[in-house]
Amino acid sequence: MARAAAVIPPAGRPTDATGRDSVDPTAGRRTEAALSRLHLLVTRKLDGLLQGDYVGLLPGPGSEAGDTREYRPGDDVRRMDWPVTARTTMPHVRRTVADRELETWLAVDLSASLDFGTGRWLKRDVVVAAAAALAHLTSRGGNRIGAVIGTGGEPAAAGRGTPTATGRFTRLPARSGRREVQALVRAVAGTEIRPGRGDLGALVDRLNRPPRRRGVAVVISDFLAPPAQWARPLRKLRVRHDVLAIEVLDPRELELPDVGVLPVVDPETGELHEVRTGDPRLRHRYAEAAAAQRAEIAAALRAGGAAHLRLRTDRDWLLDMVRFVAAQRHTRTRGTTR
Repeated sequence: MARAAAVIPPAGRPTDATGRDSVDPTAGRRTEAALSRLHLLVTRKLDGLLQGDYVGLLPGPGSEAGDTREYRPGDDVRRMDWPVTARTTMPHVRRTVADRELETWLAVDLSASLDFGTGRWLKRDVVVAAAAALAHLTSRGGNRIGAVIGTGGEPAAAGRGTPTATGRFTRLPARSGRREVQALVRAVAGTEIRPGRGDLGALVDRLNRPPRRRGVAVVISDFLAPPAQWARPLRKLRVRHDVLAIEVLDPRELELPDVGVLPVVDPETGELHEVRTGDPRLRHRYAEAAAAQRAEIAAALRAGGAAHLRLRTDRDWLLDMVRFVAAQRHTRTRGTTR
């Protein structure tokens, strides 16, 4: 139901006579310009809301050994450095260095169902924008960010039943630095969306293997795959990491307009159907089924312990991110000033 996408081309996309996107030789230059503007927009509008990557005001004592200094009244005697004390005949304590480096991993779903949109952007554009915003905002202070990008697999041949979820994955190692972050964003934006059904569960599980240091894990997808496929890997991911799930959706996935007979095609299987949208009962059933589907997705994310951010193609995604960050900060600080 919700995977069906109208074959009417989205606004602003050049098409040929068949309704498919035509090749635009200037697309690469436009992408670079859009990413540059996006970086400025993100840093200007969100900069004041994400000062600091950590909840506490002061770091903990840490576990990495640092330098030594003379003992002062009130120091923890368990940190006495006895070899240095014996050599200098003066009591010394060993300092420890707190680990302030944060590692963030993105699971970016670019399956065929993301190449659709009837609002201001395609769902794919919102996915790239969300990945860029998170990359620029979590890579400061030596923090590292990496990504696993998933696309669709090859569709099954006609007459062989429902295609299996195969998917293809690209892993970008976690690195720090502005240049590396820009390379990661360009890799996400330049990934080709392949036909066929992707495997969101396998994509999320790529963040569990190999086991990584504790940090932040972000899953960006439309979550149209059955929750039974990705709910368990998400719960497993939550054991070691703070998890943020960014759900991208289009208004036509929630309700159908009354536009007469509408040809729709499943972008992952290629199946074509004609839907009589003039039937009010059909539109009502569609809206009910879509609402139930989104409620099931929200319940699965909540059960997995993930923070849930919903971005739409017909709304200001950056404003929604600002509001979400402000709400998260208010919840963590319980409304107090940090």
